[in-house]
Amino acid sequence: MIIELSEKYDTKQIAEMSFGKTNSVIDIKSISIDSREISEDTLFVAVRGENTDGHKYIESAVKNGAKCVMCEKLPDGFSGDYILVEDTIKAISDFASACRNNIAPFTVGVTGSVGKTTTKEFISYVLAEKYPTHKSGGNFNTVYGLSLTLAALSSIHKAVVLEMGMSALGEISCLTNIARPDVAVITNIGTAHLEALGSRENICRAKLEIVEGLEKDGLLVYNGDEPLLWEKKDTFSKSVSFGIINSEVDVFGYNIRTVGEKTLFDMVYQGNDIKDIEIPTVGKHNVYNALAAFVTGKTAGLSECEIRNGLKNYKPSGMRQKIYEKNGVTVIEDCYNASPESMKASLSVLAELGKERRTVAVLGEMRELGEKGNELHKSVGRYAASLNIDRLYTYGEDALEIAVGGLEEGFDESSIIAYNKIDSPEGLAEILENDLKSGDVVLFKASRAVALEKVIEHLFKA
Repeated sequence: MIIELSEKYDTKQIAEMSFGKTNSVIDIKSISIDSREISEDTLFVAVRGENTDGHKYIESAVKNGAKCVMCEKLPDGFSGDYILVEDTIKAISDFASACRNNIAPFTVGVTGSVGKTTTKEFISYVLAEKYPTHKSGGNFNTVYGLSLTLAALSSIHKAVVLEMGMSALGEISCLTNIARPDVAVITNIGTAHLEALGSRENICRAKLEIVEGLEKDGLLVYNGDEPLLWEKKDTFSKSVSFGIINSEVDVFGYNIRTVGEKTLFDMVYQGNDIKDIEIPTVGKHNVYNALAAFVTGKTAGLSECEIRNGLKNYKPSGMRQKIYEKNGVTVIEDCYNASPESMKASLSVLAELGKERRTVAVLGEMRELGEKGNELHKSVGRYAASLNIDRLYTYGEDALEIAVGGLEEGFDESSIIAYNKIDSPEGLAEILENDLKSGDVVLFKASRAVALEKVIEHLFKA
C-alpha cells in the first residue's frame, strides 16, 4: 500500500507532525507500508499487523530504494535515515490528522454494511461539480488506507470523501477521530461481519461510532428505512434521514423507475418535490446512495443543478455492478464483495434488466456470516425464486445453501446447477458457455475471496 504525497514534506516536518524524532532533513514524496512497493523518495512505515511485523522488512525496504524508514525500533547496526516513534500506527494517523487540519477540506466519512464504496463515489462525483475533491481509493478504508489518503491531500483540495470499514467494535471510532468529518454517512446496517460482532445490534453500535469524530455542528446522514437507526433518531444531535419506504424520513425518494440502464426517481426534500433525478445505473439500492449524496451536496453548498449533474456523471468503480454486452449476453459483473443484502439488491437489478429476457444468476459464497450463514444463504435463494429468475448457478460449497433456499421457495430443480470447485473456475465457465444464449442477462455476484471474476475471464477469454 503506497501513496504519493501531493504536498512537499521533509522528514523533519513528518517527525514533528507524528510526534517522533529523526536524524535527517530530506524530502519525502511517497509513503508505503509495503516494503515491495517503493518509488522515488519513499518513506517506509514499519507497521505491526496481525500476520506480520513491518520491522522485519526494514532492510528489504531500504534495499528496494526507500529513502527513510519510520519505525518503533531500529535494526541493529542500521545507519540509514529514520523517523523513530513510539507507535507507527498512531504516528501515521497523527501525521494524517495534521495534513487534514492544515488543508481543512470539507470532509465526508462514509460507513455502512453495504454500499459504502458506491455511496462514496456518488458523493465524490457530486462534490466535484463545485470543489476539487479527493477520495479514498481501492480498499483504502482501514486505519492505514484512510491515513494515507489524508496524507495525499493537496492544498488545492476543497473536499475529501473517506470510506470507513470495520470488522470489530472500536475501529470506526479510530478512523473518524483521525478524519474529523463534517458529514458522517451511514448507508445501512446489514449482516456483513456478523461472525465477528454477533448481532445486527452490535453492527449498528459499530457503525454509529462514526459520530464520535464529527466536527462541532457536524451532520449525521443516515438510512431511515433501517429500524435499528430509526429507533435512535431522537438521540442524534444533528441529523438528516433518507429512505424510500419510511415516508417520515427527512428526504424521501419515490416514483422510482428504470429506463434502459438508467434510474429516474422523484424526491421530497425540505418539503419540496424534486422531479426526475437521474442516475446512470440500475437498482433501488442505488437510489439510497444517490439520496445520501444529494443531502451531502446540499450540506456542502451545491445547487440542485450541480448535484443533478454530479449524479449523472457517476461511474461504478472496480468490479462493482459493471453492466456490459459480451457475445450477445448482457453481463452484470459485481464480484467485489457480497452480503445477503447486496446479493438481493443485485438480483433485483437482474430481474429489472431481464424483463422479457432469460435471466441467469451465478451466485458464489458469502463469507463472515457466522452461525447464521446457512440460513442467510438460503434467504438469497428464496429471494431469487420470488423474482422468477430463470436459471440459478451456485459457486462454492457454502453457496449450495442458496440452491436449497431456492428449492424451498419453488425454484425448478432442473434450472439449478450447483458447482462447488472454486479452485477450478474454468469448469463452471465451460458449463455456462454451453448454456448461455444471445439475449440472456447474467449476474455474477460473490464475496471477494471467491474470485468469481475468474469464471468471467475463462467464459469470455476469446
